[in-house]
Amino acid sequence: MINPAVNSAHALSIVRVVAPWTATAKRTFSTTRALTKNRIYPTTIRREEELQTLTLMSASSRVPLITMWMTNWCQSCKVVSPLMKELIEEEGVGEAEGGVAYVEVEMDSPDLGGVGGLALRYGINSMPTLLAFDRQEPQLETKVSRLDDLKSKAFLTKWIRTEAARHGSGGAGGSFMGLFGR
Repeated sequence: MINPAVNSAHALSIVRVVAPWTATAKRTFSTTRALTKNRIYPTTIRREEELQTLTLMSASSRVPLITMWMTNWCQSCKVVSPLMKELIEEEGVGEAEGGVAYVEVEMDSPDLGGVGGLALRYGINSMPTLLAFDRQEPQLETKVSRLDDLKSKAFLTKWIRTEAARHGSGGAGGSFMGLFGR
């Protein structure tokens, strides 16, 4: 930005050049990992298209998507859900490692094929179950369905941090019986 001097006598000799940048400015490139804030999606997933959309958004932002597979009538789900939301939203667990997104999936929704539909495809056979998606791939090896683990704040904190640290660089974890993964 060029600002000529106000005084007409010095108008030709004094020209002030103001640089739009400073010496401390840095350019951020797409490969630079900035601290990402965790995100909780407020609506429960009831259709396969909704889950596909969120996994695609997760893959494009390189932030793992944590899904909790549950039903409305599950009493254990009503205990685990607030604990997960507290850890992710209020305590910010996983933000230092790259952040996570979280959504609940109503696994008995008729639009998901009921209990034998999409849940069966991902090996969800109990509720609640936590399953992370990274690069649109389900991390089957790190799926958590043991109720004692799901109620443990220390376990969940460590698990969320591990999943957040993937940020698009982890393996699929969808190997056949653990033979062909990572």
